Order: sequence, then structure tokens, then C-alpha cells
Amino acid sequence: MLYHLFTTLREMYDLPGAGLFSFVSFRAAMSLLTSLVVGIAFGKRIIEWLQLKQVGEIVRDLGLEGQMNKQGTPTMGGLIILGAILIPTLLFADLTNVYTQLMILSTVWLGAIGFIDDYIKVFKKNKEGLAGRFKVIGQVGMGLILGAAMVWHPDIAVKELADDGTWATVRSTATTIPFIKDNHFDYAWLLSWAMEDAASYVWIVFIPLVILVVTAVSNGANLTDGIDGLATGTSAIIGMALAVLAYVSSNTVIADYLSIMYIPGSEELVVFIAAFVGACVAFLWYNAFPAQVFMGDTGSLALGGIIATFAIAIRKELLIPVLCGIFLIENLSVVIQVAWFRHTKKKHGEGRRVFLMAPLHHHYQKQNMPESKITARFWIVGILLAVVTIVTLKVR
Repeated sequence: MLYHLFTTLREMYDLPGAGLFSFVSFRAAMSLLTSLVVGIAFGKRIIEWLQLKQVGEIVRDLGLEGQMNKQGTPTMGGLIILGAILIPTLLFADLTNVYTQLMILSTVWLGAIGFIDDYIKVFKKNKEGLAGRFKVIGQVGMGLILGAAMVWHPDIAVKELADDGTWATVRSTATTIPFIKDNHFDYAWLLSWAMEDAASYVWIVFIPLVILVVTAVSNGANLTDGIDGLATGTSAIIGMALAVLAYVSSNTVIADYLSIMYIPGSEELVVFIAAFVGACVAFLWYNAFPAQVFMGDTGSLALGGIIATFAIAIRKELLIPVLCGIFLIENLSVVIQVAWFRHTKKKHGEGRRVFLMAPLHHHYQKQNMPESKITARFWIVGILLAVVTIVTLKVR
């Protein structure tokens, strides 16, 4: 809103200083600072309100060290994250930009699904929360909207450097493949063997892929939110890497130098992701060990959904297995554990486990490793993965 206000004042009255709002770097910095202030300043009040409403975590005894000490810790703290993201975005981003609109939608949409789940758990005293099928339906719905927008929205396009040195606008579902010299890949190629006009039917492949990415990353963040600060810190690290990827994709000079796609309008994503990182860091102020509040599904589903939506918007979804490696391994640890248990039970009549407990961070807890050490080591791995992701821009 401030962006639109000062843009109008500059155009109509040539107000001194109003031109600052035309610089993405300034707005991103203000977005980051505002999210930190909002998250830290209002976070304590929200925690006190949650305590007043007795919105406490219901902990199941899984035999983990220090687990029962968390009983009654306020949950639904994801409201702090959502507020710290949305307020700076509404203030400093261009609200007419389609990418900004998609990011706001994904934040509210998946945050609402998580909120409903937490509400049922806390206020309805139903430990199961929202039925899994309804969560999946919500995630699929977001994936459908995002996929359809990426395929058909007139404002979503990329520009590629032509042989004559000019940028040519291209409407396609092209994406980036890491470590490959000519790192552009169009999903229409997957249908080219079956039909001539593959570009017209690429949605058949692209939209299901978007749904898979949104669902997988959202659930991955949800599974990672098992010990103090783990999901929050990991998301902040991922957010910083995404900020770099969005910035280079929105700058013609850097895009030309790196031989990557230039995505017009994606500069507004830098403003959004700055708020995202600030919100995660602000929440970590209260969520670091020992946590004063948990984000609940309100926060974790939203964080994962935001990361997935952002990566797809800047056409870096194929980098997610690297960048979101922590989320991926947490997901895989659960899948492997369940699959192996069922297989051995069917074969031997007794279920056996690969890990002491899944997701993976609980495996290390079962080995009596302190929560803070597990979190720190996962963050270190997350930082390494983020660096590798950024390096893929040049290493091919």
C-alpha cells in the first residue's frame, strides 16, 4: 500500500524521497525490517493471548527425552509468522503484480488449512485434527490454481536472450535444470513425441507436477516441525537462497551474465521473500530452544507451501530436492520407515524399523542427542545445501 501511495505521490507531485520506493532493494530491506519488528514486537502479545485462551500443545508420550516438558506450550504460533509476512508484503510490494498475488494467496490458503487443523486439535480436543484427505484436497486446490496461473495467465512469461542480443518474450512452461550447460527445459518436450502441438497441452503434465511439488514441500515442512527451531531456521535458510535466485532472475544484466531466464515482474518476489525470512527469524526469537511457542500446522503448512509456490514462480522447482534437502530427507525417512515396517511384517510376521523413530530428527533424539545439537546440525546441512543450490547457477 505504501508502494502504491508513494508511487502516486512521485508521479503526481514529484515528492522528494518518494522515488526510493521504486527501488526493489529499498523495499526488500524495509520489508525485512518490518517483518522483524512485527514478529518480535507483537509475537509476545500473541503468545500471551494464546496462553490466556489455553491454546496449549497436547503432547503424546513417545519416550523422547524432555518431551513431556513441552506439554501446554502455546501452539498456533504460526499466526505470528503469517502476520509478519503479510503486513510488510501489503505495505511494500506491488499488489497488482501477479507473482505477489500468488504468494499472498498461497500464504493465506495454506495458513488457513493449518489453522483449521490446529483449531480442531486445540478447541475441539480432537488429537487427529483435520482429516488428512481434507488437507490434501486443500493442497491440491492450491496446486491447481498455481499451475493454471503459470500456464495461462497473460502476465506470466519469461524472456530469453536472442541471437541478436535482444530479450525475446516467451510464453512457456520452461524451467531450470541444475548442472546442465543448456539448463533450460520445457515440459512440453515430454509430450512432443505424442503430438505436434505439445505446447497447447503441456498443462496435462505441468499442473500435476505443480500439485506434487506443493503437496510434498508443504508436508515436508510439516514433518520437520518436530523440535524447537528446526522448521523455522531451515525455512529461513531456504528463504535466503530463494531471495538470491529471485533477484538474479529479475535482473537483465545478471541473467545475461549467468545465461539464465529473465523473468519480468519477479523482482516483487524479492520483497515478499524478504518478509518471509524476517518472519522466520522473528519467530525463531520465541521458538528457539527451549521454545516459548510452537508454530503448529498454521505455520508449517504455510511455510512449505510458500517455498513451493515461490520456487515454481521463479522456475526453479527442479532445484527443490537440493535446496529443500532437509524437508526431503524428513519425508523419505517416514516413507522408508512405514514401507519397511509393512514389508517385514508381511514377510516375517513382525514389523521391523530402519530408524529408531521417524521423522529423522526423532531418530537422533532416541540416541539421546540434545535437541539444540540436532537443530544446529540440520541448519548446517541446510546452509550447505543452499550454497550448492546457488552455485548451480554457474556450475554446469
